[in-house]
Amino acid sequence: MLTNKTLAVALCVLISGCSMFDKSATSAPKVVAMPPPAVTQAWLDVYEPKVREAIKGTHFEFERRENLLVVTAPVQGSFNPDRPHMMLPSTLGPLSRMAKLLERDETIGVLILGHADSSGEANANRDLSQQRARAFTSIFRLSGLKQSRLMVKGLGSDMPRAANDSQQGRALNRRVEIMLTSKATLNALIAKYSQPLPATAVVATKSIKDKNAKVVAKADKPARSQ
Repeated sequence: MLTNKTLAVALCVLISGCSMFDKSATSAPKVVAMPPPAVTQAWLDVYEPKVREAIKGTHFEFERRENLLVVTAPVQGSFNPDRPHMMLPSTLGPLSRMAKLLERDETIGVLILGHADSSGEANANRDLSQQRARAFTSIFRLSGLKQSRLMVKGLGSDMPRAANDSQQGRALNRRVEIMLTSKATLNALIAKYSQPLPATAVVATKSIKDKNAKVVAKADKPARSQ
């Protein structure tokens, strides 16, 4: 397990960055086909029980999707509430255990996505979600994974999994997702999250934000980035 001293080093690593998204931000996004689910089923069958064991007893959530494994870390319990971009020591164990599982398998890629709720200013939320995602990525790097296998992106409040009109919903939206999959699938995911939001998603997100704004105005309380 990484020590608090190592965590301090990890936070310094964040300054250098480690994102394919950042490097390709100025180029036009490309559409990449997602490989058929059957292509990665054998890998999923092998790694699912191992990943479940790595996060056993933690507040992390596990989900198996068509061709990837997803571990979701709620911000609450993972980051210091007084320093929103700084991880709590209890988060280091499961992250380092997952990294050790993957470091020798060069066919696996890791995509780490940071998410925020819609409270506060959009750019501030996106920056904070990026910092949180990079904090997770730095632990994977320190545990031995090469930078070329790690991709990171802060999505802010663009992809909520719950409505932002309640405290519970906002807490669900503040999260970091760790996606584990084959490199072929990873390339398709990178292309997907580099694309602009679909028009329907933009309208839905705007509707949720407008509703939140009315609630905040009624309560006469300033919004705060989370």
